[in-house]
Amino acid sequence: MTTREQLVAETFVELADTLVAEFDVIELLHTLASRSVELLDASAAGIMMSDQRGGLTVMASSAEEARLLELYELQNNEGPCLDCVRSGEPVVPADLAAMRTAWPEFTRRLQEFGFSTAQAIPLRLRSETIGALNLFRTSSTPMTQADLALGQALADVATIGLIQERAIAASQLLAEQLQAALNSRILLEQAKGVLAERTGLPMDQAFQLMRSHARNQGRRLGDIATEIIDGSLVLAGAKTG
Repeated sequence: MTTREQLVAETFVELADTLVAEFDVIELLHTLASRSVELLDASAAGIMMSDQRGGLTVMASSAEEARLLELYELQNNEGPCLDCVRSGEPVVPADLAAMRTAWPEFTRRLQEFGFSTAQAIPLRLRSETIGALNLFRTSSTPMTQADLALGQALADVATIGLIQERAIAASQLLAEQLQAALNSRILLEQAKGVLAERTGLPMDQAFQLMRSHARNQGRRLGDIATEIIDGSLVLAGAKTG
């Protein structure tokens, strides 16, 4: 096995680690960026990710120049990474002239940083695109199809881990919300009993009194329940000792 083949294998193992263990998302993205430079004949690399609202954020880069170029793309709404996220397809301009036509301001800035070409590879799983890997090169020769295919494979493996992480985070949030709802319900039942005892109202009417007060005051029902239980809130009509 050659040194490059060994590095490819090691990289896939590192990226696949996200499938079986807790992992640091930022570290994963920086690994993808730095290994892309080593393996894909790139001079620098950067990664943009979409947030839950559909906006894009620069998340990792192999060099400061790559980070600045990606920020420039976002500020000017122009560049290969943006087109890649929008289309979900690799963006590989044919030459510098094509880049100047597609992204005149970005291409000017790219050359100021000493780069000649830029490509973008989507971070995608089936129809879902969650970001893009930007590759900046000082060479003006086109990237080989083999390098592009390898870059897409690396991006695909990373994307599976990232989507899994989002799914886990979402399921944890749902579990927390359900637990909070359960805790609130227990609290409400306690407060309803306390209020019924204090007012002499039936349980269902005591609950309606709590709800009406919460709505009128623009407050959370759980907070009202807590104050009824600890005695800091006495509702109109309640007996006070």
